[in-house]
Amino acid sequence: MKFLKRYHLKNFNFILVTFVTALSIIGIMAVGSAQKSMQGKQIFGVILGLLVMLLFSVIDYKWILRFYWILYAVNLILLLLVHFFGAEANNAVRWLDFGFIRFQPSDPTKILMILFFAQFLTKHRKKLNHPVMIMEAIALILPSLYLIYKQPNLSTTICLAALFCVLLYLGGLSYKFIATVLAVVIPVCLIFLSLVVHSNVPFLKDYQRQRILAWLEPQKYASSTAYQQMNSIMAIGSGQLKGKGYDNNTTTSVKNGNFISEPQTDFIFAIIGEELGFIGCCIVIILLLLIIVQCIIIGLRAQDLAGQIICGGVAALIGIQSFINISVATGIFPNTGISLPFVSYGLSSIVSLFSGIGVVLNVGLQPKKYQ
Repeated sequence: MKFLKRYHLKNFNFILVTFVTALSIIGIMAVGSAQKSMQGKQIFGVILGLLVMLLFSVIDYKWILRFYWILYAVNLILLLLVHFFGAEANNAVRWLDFGFIRFQPSDPTKILMILFFAQFLTKHRKKLNHPVMIMEAIALILPSLYLIYKQPNLSTTICLAALFCVLLYLGGLSYKFIATVLAVVIPVCLIFLSLVVHSNVPFLKDYQRQRILAWLEPQKYASSTAYQQMNSIMAIGSGQLKGKGYDNNTTTSVKNGNFISEPQTDFIFAIIGEELGFIGCCIVIILLLLIIVQCIIIGLRAQDLAGQIICGGVAALIGIQSFINISVATGIFPNTGISLPFVSYGLSSIVSLFSGIGVVLNVGLQPKKYQ
């Protein structure tokens, strides 16, 4: 099987590329406003991401999936390298430092797992609803979840776990099993929150517990753990309809007043809300939704189940990550660090997401009618 094929240009989804590019440009602007010194790197990341996207868009996704076990192994090797040789920052070991560049392997993990399970679930789709097969799939995702959790990176662990559930659903998991799992998970989550409030939970670090408590009782922790989230909410609200203006220099802004840390990453939505207002927030959310919808549309036209899982998986990843990021910035979720797709600063995140979009574009170049 050749990794390059002849495609019809009419099947290339320029609409998806336009939406992704537009959102990335907004991201460049927002990062530049939040942290001017990082704007150049963000521009480089977007350009590199676009090139990677175009490269993957012409490589036959079926050829890539032939090496799904290699993709799985590469992912584990990268995460193990972080575990043993990773660079520490902010009390977390999440990066591989090559001197000239810092790389966060948990970002490509999401894309690699989408590709791996697209092939794995396709090969075992007839047995997917058997308990043994479900346990095998869980066993395959657990090493990645554990290694990311130990960094510690709870937000990415949750994101990857949620993504895994979506992949199982896309692979053909029965509604009966899903209903059974939900019947167990929902009470467990409620019990978990109760335990967090009343006692220490062994597998949660103290700062993670404090963040959950601050989310439940923000006023009590207003000057400490809830400080950033409350300032983020106030910043978004202060932008009102049209915002205070791009790159404004008012001392009361969240960036100029240093009211939140890392405004260029986890709280980039607060910058957008304050400077571009409700309209700016809506534009970002609508672009994210349009990207998700385009991925789903491509998936519906895919030749095979693997293509459907890839498109649905990338759509789910963008949706889950966006929902968590915006929920944190608006106080819906406890404070947990995760980037806003195509908007937040971060080369590994940007390039990984663009590579995922590239594979989706290749699926789109091979619709059902195209042989």
